[in-house]
Amino acid sequence: MEQRLGNTWRMTVNEKKFIESALESELRVDGRRPFDYRTLTIKFAREDGSSEVQLGQTHVMSFVTSQLVQPYRDRPNEGTLSVFTEFSPMADPSFEAGRPSESAVELGRIIDRGLRESRAVDTESLCVVSGKWVWSIRLDLHILDNGGNLVDAANIAALAALLTFRRPECTLGGDDGQEVILHPPEVREPLPLIIHHLPIAVTFAFIGEELMVIDPTHHEEAVMGGRMSVTLNANGDVCAIQKAGGHGVMQGVVMQCLRIASVKAGDITSKIKTVVESYKTERALRMVKRHAPSNAVDVNEPDQKAKQILEGQKLKSEECSVSQSDDMDVEQDRINKRSKKNRSFTGGPSSWDPYSEGVNTDELEATLASRGSVAVPMNLDNLGDNIRDETKSDEPLSDVNPVSSSTDTAGKEMSISREKTLQDAVKPKNKREKKKSSKIAAV
Repeated sequence: MEQRLGNTWRMTVNEKKFIESALESELRVDGRRPFDYRTLTIKFAREDGSSEVQLGQTHVMSFVTSQLVQPYRDRPNEGTLSVFTEFSPMADPSFEAGRPSESAVELGRIIDRGLRESRAVDTESLCVVSGKWVWSIRLDLHILDNGGNLVDAANIAALAALLTFRRPECTLGGDDGQEVILHPPEVREPLPLIIHHLPIAVTFAFIGEELMVIDPTHHEEAVMGGRMSVTLNANGDVCAIQKAGGHGVMQGVVMQCLRIASVKAGDITSKIKTVVESYKTERALRMVKRHAPSNAVDVNEPDQKAKQILEGQKLKSEECSVSQSDDMDVEQDRINKRSKKNRSFTGGPSSWDPYSEGVNTDELEATLASRGSVAVPMNLDNLGDNIRDETKSDEPLSDVNPVSSSTDTAGKEMSISREKTLQDAVKPKNKREKKKSSKIAAV
């Protein structure tokens, strides 16, 4: 392999001997045991169908896209799944840009065989119109950094991207019912792919005649004599086996590798499912429409701000109650003062007129004296009787003052002080009738 030859060319003889001697003591350069994996990290972007996996120093990014195409003639009811790999020269100096190298083609075939031959992805669910339109799923793998064991890292990245990918929902319409209508994500929720199981690739490296390690690093791949990649699911079903290199492997060693790979596949599957579930939960929260937070207060468990709001409301209510009590006290004082004034000026206007508050008796007497009239004290108890007597009398007065009608002298003085008018020169009608009646009686 070009990659392994390039790595071998860079390593010295002492480095190779040091790695082999350490493995004979069941120790590895990075401190792991022979059958231990490196730290696995899986990340997702905001777009559906993109993942980023880091296995130790190995860094792989995966993208999944889809489009409507015509199906193959021998499989008119099934969609297609294709895998493409891209090795960047920035990942490893032995990688060349442009045409895919032998290692890139081998990596794409291992991933494609594990997914397609095991029927992990339900391709029949990708059919839209039988024989006319099906969904074509494209999986792109980009190698960002080569730290060893690209097969396992790329396989995990591919599975994580397929689990989070969603294709647009489509319906049939038109006059003949054969026109495909694609609905955007804003109108209808995209549909995820149907994946039956997760085929996990586990790579073993054979160094020397009896040494075997799992998840080889970049330096261990440079000294290994052969490699075997086993793809199986959590149930222990073998999906594919890929043997590379000239190192021969016995049947017992192969069975031992399958047993170890079955355990590792279960652990990696649980990690992938946990990360994918957390991503789906976060995606569901992003899809919920958020509104501006209201000033609601949780009475059961108020926080610091809620406590401050409650204390402010209590202070406001206390101030309102204090102000109301003060207003009530002021109003009560006014009523008491008014009642005292009414008691002090008995017989005056303040005892019967509700609008006579604040009437000064001295000023009232001085005003009446200046006009030439004498203020006569009056008892309110006799006021009603006097009014009734005047209404019963046969000779009503034309101008009567209710205040001075209790006495005749007050009425005369008021009439004298008033200026004479033409109306005063005309005799009242009732007097004229009385005179006529008296003359008739005399005759």
